Amino acid sequence: MHSKSRLSNFIGFCAALAFPAVPQVSSAARNSAVPAWLKAHVGENDGQIAPVVLQRARALYRQKVAEGKVRNACYFAMDATRPNDPTDGKSGGRFYIICEKQQTFRVISAGHGSGRNLKGVVNFSNGRECAKNFGNALDSNLTTGGSYLTDEIKTSFKGYYRVTARQRAVLTRSFIQFDGMGETANARQRLIGGHAAAKIAGVCMLKDPKSPYADNQGYVPFGKYVSYAGGRSDGCTSWSPEEAPQVLSLVKDNQTTLYIYPESRDIRAVSQAIAAKQSPASTGLYWNQSCLSEIGSPKFWTRDKLEPVIAQYKKDHPPQPAKPLPICTAQSN
Repeated sequence: MHSKSRLSNFIGFCAALAFPAVPQVSSAARNSAVPAWLKAHVGENDGQIAPVVLQRARALYRQKVAEGKVRNACYFAMDATRPNDPTDGKSGGRFYIICEKQQTFRVISAGHGSGRNLKGVVNFSNGRECAKNFGNALDSNLTTGGSYLTDEIKTSFKGYYRVTARQRAVLTRSFIQFDGMGETANARQRLIGGHAAAKIAGVCMLKDPKSPYADNQGYVPFGKYVSYAGGRSDGCTSWSPEEAPQVLSLVKDNQTTLYIYPESRDIRAVSQAIAAKQSPASTGLYWNQSCLSEIGSPKFWTRDKLEPVIAQYKKDHPPQPAKPLPICTAQSN
């Protein structure tokens, strides 16, 4: 019998992100002039980075370089207020790779945290394209904005999938651990990091004792390869399987900074402006307009309020006993 608990050795689970506050930065780092080549990429149109996102990401990177904690020539930023789906023909991505020495700027897609709907209790779930709910509570599956450092990379086996009638392939997925600061300080506790948006679905257990990944009974997980680059994550930052290798190669044994916008202070300020029937932009606040039109008003869920609710829900709704995974049939393999 092959239980779902055994499958957890193969199918990774990624917890929700946490939003950290930007640390205090020196005036030199904060006021350092943006070079002309980079200014051309600053703005709120598709393929551009909003001024406040670049300012904070750049200040975080320059401070960590000054502290001797980062020597990487590149740094990352993410704007979680932008739409996500790269297949809609409108979105230009929202994860930024900036290498100032090489004068390169690249924007790619990235998933946001799905949140959760605790039915009958509270709903803090997010739609596919735009994020409305944010927070740093354990088990919330919410994105948290703020400051992070990339850290170790762990690669794990996810399973086999069919590529041709006679050929199977292996899916292994690398996970970059993030270390947070301030509101994101519990990122490691919450298993927050980045990985390719790929998984194995519809899993059965395939007899393959010669596989180096076989369990002690000679079985391996087998299913359908799924890419969800245009979808949501369990809170981690996810990139398309085609673009993830570039991100991984940049930080392998060479950590750098990641700044995710918005932080809790931004979310609260925007929601207060909307409640006062003011346009956030008219008060000097930033939120992507297309997503703001879709979500109405954003919300930040604090961990001190949300974690007890989640814990009680788990207590009231204990998980069902794990059912054995089916053995693959001739049709399935």
